[in-house]
Amino acid sequence: MRFQTLFEARWIFAVLLVLALLSLLLTPWLALLFVLLIAYTFAFFRDPERLSPAEPDVVVAAADGVVVEIAELDETEVVREKMRRVAIFLSVFDVHTNRAPIDGRIIYREHRIGLCLDARNPACSEKNESMTWAFESPRATLVVRQITGAIARRIVGWLQVGDQVAKGARFGMIRFGSRTEVYLPLSASVLVKVGDRVAGGSSPIARLS
Repeated sequence: MRFQTLFEARWIFAVLLVLALLSLLLTPWLALLFVLLIAYTFAFFRDPERLSPAEPDVVVAAADGVVVEIAELDETEVVREKMRRVAIFLSVFDVHTNRAPIDGRIIYREHRIGLCLDARNPACSEKNESMTWAFESPRATLVVRQITGAIARRIVGWLQVGDQVAKGARFGMIRFGSRTEVYLPLSASVLVKVGDRVAGGSSPIARLS
């Protein structure tokens, strides 16, 4: 557990704790429910250490979850050319910390207001609230997009434009079920397929040419 990650849940913990104490006046069984919710919140905001592959050409997953889409499309916000998108769906049971897919420098960060469609819906990439990042290295510029879902309503960014990041370093999180996308150059070799489960910061998802 990292304090920075748990700090994002401070108001959730406070509300649940107050409700647990108040419910003791009614019934211990109701208090037990809130204790279980507090335990789940601790589990949701877990943030384990991860070891990233040392090879400079290996791209790692930016989030924990299941690969739900691999598609070629025009990236219109940063690179503005055709790229390959690898989309990862994060359930409410996955670690929700997002991690840098490569070593590099953050050259772009932009928050966009939008809807909260189900994160498994491909349309959510264009319509949902999101935060887009770009990581620049000597080999390539990769775009990462954090997207809210039907339950997730808060995107957190911990770094700023100009910051240098190491592969696997934490740059933010999305609270509760959501979607994280990594946009790769078409020359990159994708190492995963739809249905694969990946771990943010450690699972290789592509190799740069």
